[in-house]
Amino acid sequence: MKSEQQPGKGKSVLITGCSSGIGHHAAHGLRARGWRVFASCRKLEDVQRLKAEGFEAVRIDYDDEDSIETGLAQVLVATGGTLGALFNNGAYGSPGAVEDLPRGAMRAIFESNLFGWHDLTARVLPVMRAQGHGRIVMNSSVLGLAVFRWRGAYVATKHALEGLTDTLRVELRDTNIKVSLIEPGPVTSKFRENSAVQFERWIDWESSPHRQMYEDVFLKRLHEKREGKDMFELGPEAVTDKLIHALESPRPRRRYYVTTATYLIAFLKWLLPGFAVDWIVARF
Repeated sequence: MKSEQQPGKGKSVLITGCSSGIGHHAAHGLRARGWRVFASCRKLEDVQRLKAEGFEAVRIDYDDEDSIETGLAQVLVATGGTLGALFNNGAYGSPGAVEDLPRGAMRAIFESNLFGWHDLTARVLPVMRAQGHGRIVMNSSVLGLAVFRWRGAYVATKHALEGLTDTLRVELRDTNIKVSLIEPGPVTSKFRENSAVQFERWIDWESSPHRQMYEDVFLKRLHEKREGKDMFELGPEAVTDKLIHALESPRPRRRYYVTTATYLIAFLKWLLPGFAVDWIVARF
């Protein structure tokens, strides 16, 4: 392959959540561009599968501090103590009305979707400071910009991630460490299937004041067999395209919108008063 086709040649990147979906596609896409990809995921069987696909793979589970420490240490041993980029990606949803979410559900999703991300990022930053450069990309969501009903736990983690990432970027302005957010709308993945597991674990829907909604709408959608794509849904390659720019551009953007839904929500929030936005999103 010609050198101009490998703009990432010689650069290393650690990607989390690579078992499927966005992370899996990003790992393949960046490797094809010459990046040295360290692909991580929660389950050991998925780590072995990634190794069989030719990746340098490690186990990193955001819920497990020891795995974050050990997984990153393995990467740094392999690279001689350097790391060009980090793409925080693995996350899940915990659906249900806000008043039906127990404290345990909120604690669990923040551990996975925010605290683990922060832990890994904070461990990577000294490495990037020592080498004098680096890229950190956080995979957020359209729900980091807006709210949708029945997704309050996930919305809360993504809004928190946006604030934490924006603060980090400002604090690193005097360094050569660049920080970006990617904000996808609906992207093809196993997100709904994983969300169904969390719903069944945490939500006592039969005792809820929203029981009728769960029976008539929510449960059917959560468990229905998907045929085709949702409105505005794109494949994971749409995220990989934005990630490539965030990692390789000399001037990476603060935010990257993915899918029409995200652009539309951002525009509506700029154009309309809050009560009008609430009226619109309540229709979904």
